[in-house]
Amino acid sequence: MNYFQYLKQLLLFTIKLGASDLHLLTGHPPVLRISRKLTPLEKEKVLTGEDVRALCYSLMTEDQQREFEKNKELDFSFDFQGISRFRINVYYELGEVAGVLRVVPSKIRSIEELNLPDAFHSIAAAMQGFVLVVGPSSHGKSTTLAAIINEINKTRYCNIITIEDPIEYIFEDDKSIVSQRELNSDTFSFSRALKATFREDPDVIMVGEMRDQETIATAITAAETGHLVFATLHTNSAAQSIDRIVDAFNGEQQNQIRAQLAGSLLAIISQRLIPASSGGVIPACEIMFNNQAISNLIRENKVYEIPMVIDTSLDHGMVSFNRALSGLVKSGKVKMEDAINFSTNARELKKLIMDQ
Repeated sequence: MNYFQYLKQLLLFTIKLGASDLHLLTGHPPVLRISRKLTPLEKEKVLTGEDVRALCYSLMTEDQQREFEKNKELDFSFDFQGISRFRINVYYELGEVAGVLRVVPSKIRSIEELNLPDAFHSIAAAMQGFVLVVGPSSHGKSTTLAAIINEINKTRYCNIITIEDPIEYIFEDDKSIVSQRELNSDTFSFSRALKATFREDPDVIMVGEMRDQETIATAITAAETGHLVFATLHTNSAAQSIDRIVDAFNGEQQNQIRAQLAGSLLAIISQRLIPASSGGVIPACEIMFNNQAISNLIRENKVYEIPMVIDTSLDHGMVSFNRALSGLVKSGKVKMEDAINFSTNARELKKLIMDQ
């Protein structure tokens, strides 16, 4: 079998069916994730360990193969004939190679095309501050960030620097200039690359993921010193995100981080992709903008009160997750049962829908 040719067929099939991911596992046929549901390609052969290894290795350079064999896992990206990019994770399970290939469309969709709230335009227009896009894995954080960054690229004269692992969306310079740095090929760590941006005259900085204390501290400092800084976290809400950042530091440093965060934070977007009534998925977003009330709660370590402030600040552009869900249900974009499945407080959600 020509494994690379077979993999190309699978990638084309993945794109044609609108899948988000292609899974390659020993003992299974190739499996697609379509509209968040796993769908085995039952007409395809069941893959052996040798098949999966050969398919995954056909995408890697010799250096990447050596790194994978050393670390037992590897993240990298692959440009498929200019049609689409794939973010790839190769790993071992039960002693066998396995792989997940995530589709990254070549075209960066706009805020409107992604059905994101209009409030995101004001974030793209901001001159400085710290913006977090948070949520579980595979819920569109990178896609949302790409839409915001590309709006800046198209509307403002900025120097934009991104630090990613791996690079997913490729930005074409418009009014802005965009430098994209990939971990391992362009830099050896997020924290070193982020520190280096201070000497690279940036206006906008995007950190793919804040993985350690040093990266978090440097990102906050960059926002404090007049830059617009974007980053992601695997958290479920604005309040949880703030706690996660503070908890990354020891006791004696936490008050300082709270003060810095209270002053530099611009917004936190917490996002989920919900099955849409018309097929596919649609984002539901909790949006928190920093204001005097939020800032005081962060400083005073009363983060648990932030959800109440979000829920009572609609006139400031803030939206709780349940209000976002209820709006999608009322507009017919999401079915009631799907909204309830994703809500963290189903009783409150039902009341919101009834009262609207």
